Amino acid sequence: MKLYGIPNCNTVKKARDWLEEHAIAYEFHDFKKLGLDTATAQSWLQQYPWEKLVNRSGMTWRNLSDTEKNTVVDASSAQVLMQEKTSVIKRPVMVKNDKIIALGFNETEYAQLFAKE
Repeated sequence: MKLYGIPNCNTVKKARDWLEEHAIAYEFHDFKKLGLDTATAQSWLQQYPWEKLVNRSGMTWRNLSDTEKNTVVDASSAQVLMQEKTSVIKRPVMVKNDKIIALGFNETEYAQLFAKE
């Protein structure tokens, strides 16, 4: 299982703390250091609509110029943005066997998700 995110993101910190408190093993993928490869981005965009993967309420999105925002109109253009500015991706992304099992962090959802394990 892999958790994608940025170490200093508060939501990612909450997710990591929750996983550690519940002794759930995971590998952390730091977007800032490791980026996001094309195959992974394409896989995610097949699983979720780009509108869910791109965090349009976050600072990274808000700091984009109107021109940059207006170029993101479909999965293909969202993929380019996600790979250029990984901090625009909704975080954290929890992946197991190449499938997104959680997007963002919600304690109740994590508890339900891992109760099934």
